Amino acid sequence: MAHSTGSKGNLKSGLIDFTAGSLGGIAVVYVGQPLDTVKVKMQTFPHLYKGMFHCLKQTLHNDGIIRGLYAGTTPAIMANVAENSVLFAAYGYCQKFVCNVIGTEVKITPLQLTQQIFKQYGIQGLFRGLVPTIMREMPGYFFFFGGYEGTRELLAKPGQSKDEIGFVKTMIAGAVGGLVLWTVIFPSDVIKSRIQISNKSQKFLTVGMDIIKKEGVLALYNGLKPTLVRTIPATAVLFVVYEYSKKFMHQSFGD
Repeated sequence: MAHSTGSKGNLKSGLIDFTAGSLGGIAVVYVGQPLDTVKVKMQTFPHLYKGMFHCLKQTLHNDGIIRGLYAGTTPAIMANVAENSVLFAAYGYCQKFVCNVIGTEVKITPLQLTQQIFKQYGIQGLFRGLVPTIMREMPGYFFFFGGYEGTRELLAKPGQSKDEIGFVKTMIAGAVGGLVLWTVIFPSDVIKSRIQISNKSQKFLTVGMDIIKKEGVLALYNGLKPTLVRTIPATAVLFVVYEYSKKFMHQSFGD
């Protein structure tokens, strides 16, 4: 009986984490999507933009807010919900298998884009960039959660639990986790974006070396500024929504 009760409790806790992670995934898209669009454009079309503000201005001028800065919101939400629900349920054991390409120069619906990729490249086309994504995510989330948990510990007062640090300090810890994550993994993210828009199969290291040879080492950091600016509010909101929705559900349904 005790084992059965414990199993039910673990299942309920897992479902709460899963739901809270999903809510956080939705929130982070709406907060961070505009600058994520800018980031992807600067990574994949660096010759078109002089910097973050130029890219932002051009996107607004050419496509507006909804079709420009929020292009690809639906697949981004689907990817983030899928990623964060599992990510936070596991909380540290993450491997991402959902990739999305957003903010490109082509005006197309997610369904049309999927059909076009499948027709032209087959099922493997939907997984282009998977290897660099895995190479990015596996070490990335070590730093992500390490930065978040470490900051929570530092911000906790003597004798205070890290779960009791409050709303503002939780946001600060989330922002620090995001900053550490993207600073570490950004070169891999640039390579991933280049592979995803390529018309041919390319190896991760080959693409990376080609970028360095033709554009210089700093090209691996194209789009870093909007990414860091975006990640401060986005990951702050992510962790606040996760922590507080989880707390609310535990209180509502019992521990």
